[in-house]
Amino acid sequence: MGRWKYILLLFIACQMALPDLYSQKRKVEKADEAFNAGEFFDAVDLYKDAYSRIHDRTEKTRIAFQIGECYYEMNESRNAKNWYKKAVAKEYHNPIAILRYAEMLKMEGAYEDARNEYEHYKQLVPGDYRASDGLMSCELALQWIENPTGYKVEAMKYINSRNSDFSPAFARDDYRSIIFTSARDESSGNNVHGGTGQNFTDLYETKMDRKGKWSTPVPIEELNTEFEEGTPAFTSDFNIMYFTRCNVSKRKKLGCAIFKTVRTGSSWSSPELLKIADDSLVVAHPAISDDGMTMYFASNMPGGFGANDLWMISRTAEGTDWSDPENLGEDINTEGDEMFPFSHPDGTLYFASDHHPGMGGLDIFRATQTIDGDWKVENMKYPINSSADDFGIVVERDSEKGFFSSTRRGRGNDEIYSFILPPLKYNLIGVVKNEETEEPLNAAIVNLIGSDGMNIEAETGDDGSFKFMLKPNTDYIFIGSKKGYLNNKGRETTKGQNESKDFQATILLSSIDNPIELPNIFYDFAKWDLRPESMVSLDKLVETLQDNPNVTIELMSHTDSRDTEEFNLDLSQKRAQSVVDYLIKKGIMANRLSAKGYGESRPKVVDEKLNKEYAFLKEKDILDESYINGLKTDQQKEIAHQINRRTEFQVLSTEYEME
Repeated sequence: MGRWKYILLLFIACQMALPDLYSQKRKVEKADEAFNAGEFFDAVDLYKDAYSRIHDRTEKTRIAFQIGECYYEMNESRNAKNWYKKAVAKEYHNPIAILRYAEMLKMEGAYEDARNEYEHYKQLVPGDYRASDGLMSCELALQWIENPTGYKVEAMKYINSRNSDFSPAFARDDYRSIIFTSARDESSGNNVHGGTGQNFTDLYETKMDRKGKWSTPVPIEELNTEFEEGTPAFTSDFNIMYFTRCNVSKRKKLGCAIFKTVRTGSSWSSPELLKIADDSLVVAHPAISDDGMTMYFASNMPGGFGANDLWMISRTAEGTDWSDPENLGEDINTEGDEMFPFSHPDGTLYFASDHHPGMGGLDIFRATQTIDGDWKVENMKYPINSSADDFGIVVERDSEKGFFSSTRRGRGNDEIYSFILPPLKYNLIGVVKNEETEEPLNAAIVNLIGSDGMNIEAETGDDGSFKFMLKPNTDYIFIGSKKGYLNNKGRETTKGQNESKDFQATILLSSIDNPIELPNIFYDFAKWDLRPESMVSLDKLVETLQDNPNVTIELMSHTDSRDTEEFNLDLSQKRAQSVVDYLIKKGIMANRLSAKGYGESRPKVVDEKLNKEYAFLKEKDILDESYINGLKTDQQKEIAHQINRRTEFQVLSTEYEME
């Protein structure tokens, strides 16, 4: 009897559990239905409820992944990351969970951790380019953060709300009025979007007052409906606005379309539908060219490269029919999403992509068209882009200044940011010094010559200093001169500089009163042929003579005392002549040059510079044979002999004129 009682109780318990199992199964089915309809906000709660009650490991892991997918679609990277991590830890059967986890780590700015997961995914799916692209993106992001562009970015706190605000557009030619997309509480309709959990979006306008403060945004009542409106774009005269309207239905995906409205005074005309594709497709994010003859937009229509591509339609004149849609091609479009185009008056096309190499989710790119019609695409880098979603940019006609949208503050909501590229400032700050004594030279003249034809002059102060303001993208030569000294010059360029910078320069001028030593002039033992390593110093002398065309010089060669006087005199003469021959070969007129060998007759006099380099040599000492023989070590003696073996030049005249 006891055994039958136990079986009966077990049967009753199982019967009681069946409705609960059926209930959980139904919740999962409803969650899947909501997910497939794009109702991610609704689906995530259903999945979470089921996850806490289901014990089957395989199904529980699948639900964890689906919750991650919901948060992924809702742009909540932090929550998505946590649920993908659970799916990976539970060994979800599809490696895509690892890829998604890597992508969310990247969107959170955890680039090192993201790289590890991309490597993991690459081992499992070696043929998937997304792993290699992800690794490259992490490397690029770290480089761009380390070397940011010059843009200054600031959140528009007077415009942004606690809900999503994005895709601003200039509404007037003075750039003091903006119309943008917002899901703030004042929006039309009482429904909450099942995909985002926020209100349906509407169009809002804000204006800047004379003090530069933006007004409280107000809805554009005549355009907003119970559906979703957003992503405005204006013609160049700002009298026509195109925008997106998306119909929404519970558990059913509907399309989006582009509408046109005309400004009439302070209001807008009834919107007119542009029939571009079937109602079930997404046709959104309009951008109009400066001449009004081309419209760019994003769409998931057939024939594209990825989920959403950029397309274009064109017309021959105002009022004529638009052409059939044309895909912008593989230079622009990828297997991912390309959206939110903006057409600048200069022809540059800005857009957002999650597949071109970038820093996180959506990055902002700019594309310029070549003569052949191809597009050259460039990432706008940090700080315009971040590890989060960055999109919906608008740029003024004549300034690197405007607005864009971003989720970079990590709250999951889109916010509007301003950006500006401050004018680059370059200065050349320098000093003119005596090359031998390193003392500053006052009243020296410095000429600055630019590749743009500019030629200006400055005089050094008591401290030998000078300063010039430089222009961007220009090469410069600056020449220092002072009576009694040889001219000398330096070079600088601002080409390739994307940040303001102060360039530092020192111009060393050599006095013509004393012989000037040529460093690093080498010969083989007892020979007079110049060795190859001597050419650098001699080429510098060629340049000096070219910079001082009125100068004549004597080339002076000296030996040490370790041979007969006759041998050293002959050797030094031949060495001096070898230098002269080289200079003539390089184009210096022979009548500006003379060669003189002094053998061992002019030993070096120790100066301050030699004393600093070799403490055992005392300033003003003469390195003759008796002095050298009195040095303590063979090493010191060899150094002294080496100092005596030198090549110098002496200025003879500063009045040479070419015949």
